[in-house]
Amino acid sequence: MKLRRSTARALAAATALIALGAVTACAEDGAGADPQRVDVAAAFYPLQFIAERIGGDAVRVTNLTKPGAEPHDLELTPRQVGEVNQAELIVYLKGFQPAVDEAVEQNGGDRAFDVAGVQPLLAGSAGGHDHEGEEAGHGGKEKDGGKDPHLWLDPTRLATVGDRLAERLGRADPDRAADYTARAGALRVELETLDAEFAAGLRTCQRRELMVSHAAFGYLTERYQLDQVGITGLAPENEPSPQRLAEVAREAQEHQATTIFFETLVSPKVAETIARQVGAKTAVLDPLEGLSADHGGDYLSVMRTNLATLRTALSCS
Repeated sequence: MKLRRSTARALAAATALIALGAVTACAEDGAGADPQRVDVAAAFYPLQFIAERIGGDAVRVTNLTKPGAEPHDLELTPRQVGEVNQAELIVYLKGFQPAVDEAVEQNGGDRAFDVAGVQPLLAGSAGGHDHEGEEAGHGGKEKDGGKDPHLWLDPTRLATVGDRLAERLGRADPDRAADYTARAGALRVELETLDAEFAAGLRTCQRRELMVSHAAFGYLTERYQLDQVGITGLAPENEPSPQRLAEVAREAQEHQATTIFFETLVSPKVAETIARQVGAKTAVLDPLEGLSADHGGDYLSVMRTNLATLRTALSCS
């Protein structure tokens, strides 16, 4: 599988480079460009959300990851490589999407804004608890000290990223710098309100352990004093070993877990298997790596849905 995936990525990159000349030529002719707005390429949904909220009508935001697609596995089309090449600002998270990292390295220059550099990232094992004999990160894949990229699941961290994004937009478009700063401030108020709702809603709960299919919730669990038990590690495509499945089942029984969480863009089969084994139910806890193709909400509404789901599963009062 690794050989096939790397071969596919190499072929995609070669095709993109061949077609880039044509795509770039079209862009240089002004096709699709709006001289009154800043062109922003956002790598995946949470970055699209903050770019649109802070940029307002002054920006044109292109999300490189389509709704319903799993962002970890993104392969850029030739047109998307052209969009990265022509964007006035590229908003991405280094290390999260290799195809985007490669495009930025080749064509990004000083137009790239890496949100991973705004604040230090948490270790891949953060937000969990270790039992003797368990591997770091509860997925067995982060023993090398890998960093957790899912920073947007802490609303206060996302607000800080928004502040820095406003500064970058202001440098690209000085005439409207004050507008970007004002909109970032308004977004910060909304995100701090969301943070307060989570803190209050999760303050008093019968359980504090989250049994999740993919250890994406370290920022959320650290922020709100919860514990994450991931069936797999940071990469959702990793297959858990039978030993790992047995460990999670034991923890679920130990903590009397009523719910095993899975997510919108990943198969629920493993979560369903453990739920049947321990007599629990399953529910969606959305890591907001992307919106589903038929979802009409946004970051704020999905996070509030997550909060309601957590309060039910953890028996919060």
